[in-house]
Amino acid sequence: MKNCMPRLFTLFAALTIGAAACAFAQAAERTEVYKKVGDVELNLHIFEPEGHQASDARPAIVFFFGGGWVGGTPTQFFPQCEYLASRGVVAISAEYRIRSKHGTSPAECVADGKSAIRWVRSHAKQLGVDPARIAAGGGSAGGHVAAATGTLSKFDEPSEDAAVSSRPDALVLFNPVFDNGPDGYGHDRVQAYWRDISPLHNISDKSPPTIVFLGDKDKLIPVATASEYKARMEKAGVRCDVWIY
Repeated sequence: MKNCMPRLFTLFAALTIGAAACAFAQAAERTEVYKKVGDVELNLHIFEPEGHQASDARPAIVFFFGGGWVGGTPTQFFPQCEYLASRGVVAISAEYRIRSKHGTSPAECVADGKSAIRWVRSHAKQLGVDPARIAAGGGSAGGHVAAATGTLSKFDEPSEDAAVSSRPDALVLFNPVFDNGPDGYGHDRVQAYWRDISPLHNISDKSPPTIVFLGDKDKLIPVATASEYKARMEKAGVRCDVWIY
């Protein structure tokens, strides 16, 4: 995956232009249930390139919507999915449990994110994707979920096959929640376990290459936090590009 990162990052950078052109994206070509929790079924909304076949081995990306771990819907990333599918990527927008519907905490959000990546990887042949080229993306709290899948060692579902990695091969993050520490976002909701769930505090040489998009007027995610994330990633020997607007 690292050998194709410059090309991949260029493609994802084009999201800022291409997705705008697809602002009224259509529904996904297909949906798949990736996880069941009691009576709750969580779906993946899958956008496929034209003419895509299960025998293909295309790159894939799984997006997680924003909403403070409280609200939001997977339709947020349908435009990005439609655009990337037009460029040859199997693009997926994932459902995950949120507090307003399921009474859950950020821990369950992360667990669902990891389950989604693991499901895509374990069903790579069925989906026609390369299991070694699966990225995760997201915005705000969804950016936290995506970053968590790439950095955290905890929050995997005990019932799932740990032999199948839940860690993506790259991260594409929009105004992501990186820091859940005492001065970070959402600390009051994860106070008892913030060191385990904060991506900023769990970076290692196993973290995937990352590209970050952030506005300099963002009132929730300071530019300084993104800069610190980049510095820690590079100290660990991992590429991290930060685009500030």
